Amino acid sequence: MNRRNYQKELEEVITELKEQEKVPRLLLHSCCAPCSSYVLEYLSRYFKITVYFYNPNIYPPEEYGKRVKEQERLIAGMKFLHPVTMETGAYEPDEFYRIVKGLEKEPEGGERCFKCYELRLSEAAKVAQAGRFDYFTTTLSISPLKNADKLIEIGEKLAREYRVSYLPSDFKKKNGYKRSAELSAEYGLYRQDYCGCVFSQREKPVISEVS
Repeated sequence: MNRRNYQKELEEVITELKEQEKVPRLLLHSCCAPCSSYVLEYLSRYFKITVYFYNPNIYPPEEYGKRVKEQERLIAGMKFLHPVTMETGAYEPDEFYRIVKGLEKEPEGGERCFKCYELRLSEAAKVAQAGRFDYFTTTLSISPLKNADKLIEIGEKLAREYRVSYLPSDFKKKNGYKRSAELSAEYGLYRQDYCGCVFSQREKPVISEVS
């Protein structure tokens, strides 16, 4: 079976959008400022974006607060062709621990992470539906440590459930991860060295994670 080319699919969507007079609205789930930097630079040329920061997995609370402020600072400091705003979801760590119960010893990148993907994307899909957005997607795929295939699978399942289109993407393509590192340096962003949850903190990867 041929593997899908998500970047090509994204470019095809963008090509179709260029032919429309109306600029579509995108709800962009963001895990952190560094990951969102390249995605915002890229997609704000084609969409009116609302950055949705919903990450109940982040530990400890002080880390969560730091990441929210960095996201706000980045949006305030970057220049965009189309408007970019931000909405911060509730910080619900108990919900994260509930959905990963029994998976605490799973390795990073496994079933526990998939549950976390779905938790965050489900909330994004609900907000996108309620706000009548044209599309929703997530910055998560920009990280080399995140499974783009699984993110697409979850996103498209939720798209059918909530009747809002999921924008196919693998943002690490076209040097997206490299560009996010460049933009992080340019804007002096805090780049965390673990995904966000207490489990990933214990297993800090060799490369600098931008989850």
